[in-house]
Amino acid sequence: MAAAFALFMKLIPLYVTVLLGWVAGRYLEASGKHIAGIMLYIMTPSVVFSGVMAAPLSAEVILLPFLTFAMCCAIAFTHLGVARRLITDESASIIPLSVGTGNTGYFGIPVALLLFGQEGLALYIVCMLGTTLFENSVGFYLAARGRYSLKDALVRVARLPSVYAFVLAVTLNLSGFSIPDVFTPLFDNLRGAYSILGMMIIGMGILSFRGLAGNLRFTGLAFFGKFVSWPLAAMAFWWLDANIFGLYNLAVYQAIFLISITPIAANTVVIATLLDTAPKQAAGTALLSTLFALAFIPLMVALVIP
Repeated sequence: MAAAFALFMKLIPLYVTVLLGWVAGRYLEASGKHIAGIMLYIMTPSVVFSGVMAAPLSAEVILLPFLTFAMCCAIAFTHLGVARRLITDESASIIPLSVGTGNTGYFGIPVALLLFGQEGLALYIVCMLGTTLFENSVGFYLAARGRYSLKDALVRVARLPSVYAFVLAVTLNLSGFSIPDVFTPLFDNLRGAYSILGMMIIGMGILSFRGLAGNLRFTGLAFFGKFVSWPLAAMAFWWLDANIFGLYNLAVYQAIFLISITPIAANTVVIATLLDTAPKQAAGTALLSTLFALAFIPLMVALVIP
């Protein structure tokens, strides 16, 4: 339990960052929508590009993002079907983003570094890229379909640069190229700003802490998908591969399990804000899941990860 307590303390600064975001939005009238555009079109593709460029790629490693991407899609579409029956307003289209992915970057990276060290962190980042690809393709498309036509939604997805950043980085990495040293500080600074602004935008979306849950059906379904369905899917994959298929090792199972227990992604709030589709509902539920994760993540790590 000492490791769980250390992990609990490691998460405290992230909550302070959310609080600072609320102060900026409440008293400084900071615009979350403008920051959301910067996050989605500049910082996220930069983090994806630098992460892939730094990873030791092989055929097996390259397949990992597509494995996590497939798991994201399966969970998202399953819960979207339920959401369309239970939720009558436009927020139903945000459910796939809420449950399919997670706060794998802002939350997951510090936790992975604490648990796995630098070597395990690189593997975690490669797995994490599948959730980023989901957010910026299928997740964005399903959210946009709640407000736009099929054609308009596809056009908006085609304009997202993160997918192109991933493909470019894989191509350059496999061709033997690396990021020049002169640009390394730039990407390090962008990654730090990505984490800070990503957490702050959750706080900016909350004008009042009363009624954070909003639509209780939305919040309940989002919590069930994120904290029940995803971990169960990750543990099922762990058991099946360890006992039947034998394709991966313990480090991969642990990385995917850590991805499964992260709270609702801040990028869900980013995309909901950009699309103007239930941004307050998304922000309130994301913040509640972030508060819940303060105890949930250390507990699950202590129980499951050796």
